[in-house]
Amino acid sequence: MSDLSGVHSQVFRPLPDILRAEAIVDRLSTAITLGLLRRGDQLPVENQLTAMFGVATATVRDALLALRDQGIIETRRGRSGGTFIIGSPRANVEALQERLQKFSMAELRDMEDEHLATSLAAAQLIIERAFPHDIDRLERIARTMGDATTTESCLRADCRFQAELAVLSQSERLLATQMRLLTESIEITWTVLTVESDKEWTMRDHLAIVTALREGNLAAAQLAIRDHISRDFYQLVAARLNMLYPVGPAHE
Repeated sequence: MSDLSGVHSQVFRPLPDILRAEAIVDRLSTAITLGLLRRGDQLPVENQLTAMFGVATATVRDALLALRDQGIIETRRGRSGGTFIIGSPRANVEALQERLQKFSMAELRDMEDEHLATSLAAAQLIIERAFPHDIDRLERIARTMGDATTTESCLRADCRFQAELAVLSQSERLLATQMRLLTESIEITWTVLTVESDKEWTMRDHLAIVTALREGNLAAAQLAIRDHISRDFYQLVAARLNMLYPVGPAHE
């Protein structure tokens, strides 16, 4: 993996000094869960990871050992050897729902506001900076939702689309913000969304954004983005309220 542009530059960004091997495991596991790193991808070599994460070699080795023990990566020897992704972390739905329950309504509203601000800004920059082939790639990513058959594959398709919006803005700061927001929220979002009821409208929303960007219609692109993000957070708020005030069986 020699090209570290786009989302990969955020996955492999330096870690704070206080963090250790567990932070590397968490960073890479999250990237795999979100589809930013995929089965079959080769990780950078050990000395590259050490430099990228800004940690000691022993820390990287401990992290890779933990990922191997979990069946997420394997190291192959020989001319075509290296460390490759072979599996995905197991989703812990209960833990994700507990995370949602800990969010206050004000925190969810603030997260929605930041998502909107980031994506709306990205749309404006895409119209100013992107080339037609960039929009073609964005459309191909949007259509991967049509092939999704599980909640996990829907999550990955949704995440890849939203991350690519930030990539095409050509703003490192917007990309860093978008990656943080996706890490915080998209797994939780897809614990309350389902393939049966939410896959189709998610892809329609994505394609509406693509169409508006291709036409250079900023107002339409931003309206489509608002509709999509508002719909996601409406579902999150509804799920959070149901946790606070569960609807029990009717009593006579």
